[in-house]
Amino acid sequence: SFCDGGMSFLSEVPVGPPDAILGIAQAFRECTDPNKVNICVGAYRDENGSPWVLPSVRAAERKMIETDVKKEYAPIDGDQEFVKLALQFAYGADLDYATTAAVQTLSGTGACRIGGEFFGRFLGKGHKIYLPNPTWGNHVNIFKDCGLDVQRYRYYSSETNGLDLAGMLEDLKNAPEGSVILLHACAHNPTGCDPTLEQWKEISDAVKAINGVVFFDSAYQGFASGDAELDAAALRLFVSEGHKVTLAQSFAKNFGLYGERCGTLSILTNSAEEKAAVMSQLKLIIRPMYSSPPI
Repeated sequence: SFCDGGMSFLSEVPVGPPDAILGIAQAFRECTDPNKVNICVGAYRDENGSPWVLPSVRAAERKMIETDVKKEYAPIDGDQEFVKLALQFAYGADLDYATTAAVQTLSGTGACRIGGEFFGRFLGKGHKIYLPNPTWGNHVNIFKDCGLDVQRYRYYSSETNGLDLAGMLEDLKNAPEGSVILLHACAHNPTGCDPTLEQWKEISDAVKAINGVVFFDSAYQGFASGDAELDAAALRLFVSEGHKVTLAQSFAKNFGLYGERCGTLSILTNSAEEKAAVMSQLKLIIRPMYSSPPI
């Protein structure tokens, strides 16, 4: 009953399980061993265990301090100058921005969540989304919370310590027509195992065969090969093959902007009219969720 000021219901709230990754980080902080080493969270650290900030980031921060930065709210879709540059980084300079719906997001998690909510609304609750097995742990939580039916496709073989291409292609070809297929753009998390460009072409063909909706998650561009252009090859191949991809983009890792929650979500459309419609719906998702991204 809602007695005692309406607060008695709180006694019925169960303790939820800790996050698989962040829970370990909490255990690390509570550990008193002087020789402890934290390798559970993907963040670069120096020899003292402190997060390492890129000199370019420090230089940019100094410029921001020296300029008269206004503290106004950002638009719902974020800073579009930043978004354009972020998209060029991923897709290349020849991207048709006039037909690309794109918003600034709260890093990669926010991008995945906004994308998942969009799919849930316009593909329908219970629509199937296929994730690699294994994948980043939060992918499952995000897309389940969006009401999507999370399925898995084979990806990594522990027997060969490599890509299970045959299993992956079989699972993709057996996925229902129009399924969402989530792919790691590069530096697959957690295996670090990426397809070759020739294998990516086979994967593209398999997704085309089921008219699949391609959703790339790009959190490590530049980390796989050391070259950001090379690491964009899979995404750009799929675009050249005619896929109207959705892309979740994060700058937490490759720019070291972990706490800034800096990212984008982009959806390639067929026309300026489609872009306008998609943008309007992305804004309707964002507005009641967090209103606008940080500046």
